[in-house]
Amino acid sequence: MAQETRSFQAEVSRLLDIVAHSLYSQKQIFLRELISNASDACDRLRYAAITAPDLIADDPELGVTLIPDAEKGTLIVADNGIGMNHDELVDNLGTIARSGTAAFVQGLSGDAKKDMTLIGQFGVGFYSAFMVADRVEVVSRKAGDAEAWRWNSDGKGEFTIEPAEREGRGTTITLFMRAEDKEFLESDQLQKIVATYSNHIALPIRLVTKEKTETINSASALWMRPKSEITPDQYREFYRDVSHQFDQPWLTLHAKAEGTLEYTFLLYVPSIKPFDLFEVDRKPKVKLYVRRVYISDNVPGLMPSYFRFLQGVIDSEDLPLNISREMLQHNPTLARMRGQIVRRVIGELAKKAKDEPAEYEKFWDSLGVVLKEGIYEDFENRDLIVPLVRVRSTAAAGWTSLDDYVERMRPGQNAIYFISGDNPDTLAKSPQIEGFRAKGVEVVLMTDPVDEFWLPALGEYKKHPFQSVTRGAPDLGKVETPEEKPDADKPEAKTADIADLIALFKVTLGEAVRDVRVSERLTHSPVCLVADKEDMDLHIERLLRQNRRVMGETKRILELNAAHPLITRLNQLAGRAGAATELEDFAWLLFDQARLLEGEALPDPAAFANRLSALLEKGLA
Repeated sequence: MAQETRSFQAEVSRLLDIVAHSLYSQKQIFLRELISNASDACDRLRYAAITAPDLIADDPELGVTLIPDAEKGTLIVADNGIGMNHDELVDNLGTIARSGTAAFVQGLSGDAKKDMTLIGQFGVGFYSAFMVADRVEVVSRKAGDAEAWRWNSDGKGEFTIEPAEREGRGTTITLFMRAEDKEFLESDQLQKIVATYSNHIALPIRLVTKEKTETINSASALWMRPKSEITPDQYREFYRDVSHQFDQPWLTLHAKAEGTLEYTFLLYVPSIKPFDLFEVDRKPKVKLYVRRVYISDNVPGLMPSYFRFLQGVIDSEDLPLNISREMLQHNPTLARMRGQIVRRVIGELAKKAKDEPAEYEKFWDSLGVVLKEGIYEDFENRDLIVPLVRVRSTAAAGWTSLDDYVERMRPGQNAIYFISGDNPDTLAKSPQIEGFRAKGVEVVLMTDPVDEFWLPALGEYKKHPFQSVTRGAPDLGKVETPEEKPDADKPEAKTADIADLIALFKVTLGEAVRDVRVSERLTHSPVCLVADKEDMDLHIERLLRQNRRVMGETKRILELNAAHPLITRLNQLAGRAGAATELEDFAWLLFDQARLLEGEALPDPAAFANRLSALLEKGLA
């Protein structure tokens, strides 16, 4: 087969340009990434050999080999793992689609030096080789195949693929080093890098020089070592290896369970959002091992999807080595192990929330939105998750818990009131909460789309139902008003006070509204829109309509503030002859004003502008 020449995807070309032209202060990270990839290839072969032992029979001792050659200016990183065939070389080295291409490109700032730090975050480790190499050659032979293939590129837009010769399975990467990066051909430097970044790799890393061949790592699974023997730096480096992120872990959990179930886990909670946190598949990232043998990093049922921010490994002593993906989904041992670990993680989060509330708020800022999914997905642990929830509200400057909200409830208040929207500052100024403020009633500000799912799933908290302030009529009459906010702050008004105006508005607006009524929630604004008690909440309907889950628009209730000077004056005019024609524009303008306050698009902006201009003209006459 003749040599093929192909172009990189546009995103890869952009990435390689950043790599090639950036001064990165930690260039040595390239070696960690290549060794990590080689280790993964060996893990995959070890797992494949469980059901196909012939794949590994001729060369059972897996490992990684480093061969520096100062005279040639090359560094070889070789492994005897699973290897790659022609198509896999093209897919894996010609695209970063599987490593979050879109998210990577969106994250680029334009500052090449800053953008380099994204390499680790987005799991594109192979391309870090171009930080130190003018050209990279990859020769790979897949286990079980007779053919080998050579991939070659200078990282400037194209790569070639051609048949090659390789003795045995695995992958050999040859880096043709830049002149200024020849330090990475020195044995002492390579040993130092491996000791710093890859000492925990659970297979031997051998350094081959003219003088000798030596193993330069401990070659033991870090998670199986006693905690007393592991340094903070080793924990951090293992986190960076399994997560491909450069942040410091926010929480490290390392434990061994013994008894009816035996397993070890080393799990991390990151301090920043993983780039793929909101991918549609919502896959957890924890790797499963069985007696130090890698099984998979995509095990259905190993961890719940709301823990997909967790990074790390779980190593079981009880699962069979030949277990399949399908068997894992229904394995009772896995289910029991999952239940214990989930409760352990939740317990550690609760402990952090209690002992270090400021630190816990940092976690919630970054990852709390995902944890809330567990309230409606994990009924078994719901009661443990809900106390971890933090919300914004009208009575607290920062985050607050539902327990704190309940403690601050006014005498006579039964419900936990909330309002949903996109921005907490905007929600805090919403007309719908004016009456609640006047009564000293705290309102929770819900701004995450997931809130529309866990709130109805939970229904209530500590026997206090959740109630939207934009649905139905609020029952604030039983709530005691604080002494500093007497009832006079919200003048009482009977429906009869503005009965003429309400009748006129109903006739004018007709089928555009479900009803027009006096408001019990407004104190300063003249109007607002609310949903009927049986209808969908305003915010969730808007979200569904944006995603084309519902068509059309539910008719809303227009509420009028009978104590507002504008409404009072309009009511006075409503009893006069010809008022219907005279006040028609006012009715539509106030209705449109209420729509705008809700963030709704006006169905007829031109009509709104014409009415407003006409009334302004009359006011200036």
